[in-house]
Amino acid sequence: MPRRHLLLPLTCLVTALGVADPAAADETAESSVGVTLEGGGLSISAPSEVENLGTASSLVGPVTISGQLGQVQVIDTRSAPEGSGWAATAISTAFTQTAGPSIGAGSIGYSVGPIDRSGTATYTANDPVDLTGVSPVVTATAITGNNTATWNPTIHVAVSANMPAGVYRGTITHSVL
Repeated sequence: MPRRHLLLPLTCLVTALGVADPAAADETAESSVGVTLEGGGLSISAPSEVENLGTASSLVGPVTISGQLGQVQVIDTRSAPEGSGWAATAISTAFTQTAGPSIGAGSIGYSVGPIDRSGTATYTANDPVDLTGVSPVVTATAITGNNTATWNPTIHVAVSANMPAGVYRGTITHSVL
């Protein structure tokens, strides 16, 4: 008789501890979840005005006047697919004064110099010696994700012999695509 009293409490204990049907333990619930990262844009900035790139005091013979333009920066937050790229370009107008001859855009050169960069890309500097037409100045290829490039180009203005004294002004336009 004492054995029956032990068996009943033991059976109740096993049931209370959760020994249940093994098929119930195989139940799961899954949720497919995602997030969206929206890409930004592609932009370029450059100084709006540079007072004077340099001065030459004697114009008997041809001379080249060179000076730094100031910081040019491309910001690419498009989260572009791997392998995509961009090209920054420059073009110049003729440098003119109020009256008289001008210095043509074919006499305007562009040297990129060092490129400060962030992100994953291959950056290439191109140093056009003539800004008559749209010329690539920096290209980025093999891009993965967002990136930036910043440089301070040196502008070279080739002045022919016997040009009249004066202040010559032109416009250098940067674009990125």
